[in-house]
Amino acid sequence: MDERRRKLHFRAWRRGIRELDLIFGSFSDAHMANLTDSDLDEFERLLDVPDLKLYDWITGTAETPAEYQSNVLDQLKQFKYSAQPG
Repeated sequence: MDERRRKLHFRAWRRGIRELDLIFGSFSDAHMANLTDSDLDEFERLLDVPDLKLYDWITGTAETPAEYQSNVLDQLKQFKYSAQPG
């Protein structure tokens, strides 16, 4: 991985709350190498959102503001649900 991807991968595993660490970190493990530069920009932007707001968006307990709706957030939401056991 290039330096930017390594830094984002590190941040993905250290969000703050464990649930987001697992969602973002596991997503990063699976998809970081294939994200485009535009996707990386959006992933980085999402990493800057406060934990509880972002968690609510990903779990669907709060509406995602239009300015944060993106392909990467959609992928994270789908990844979160496909990774759940059962």
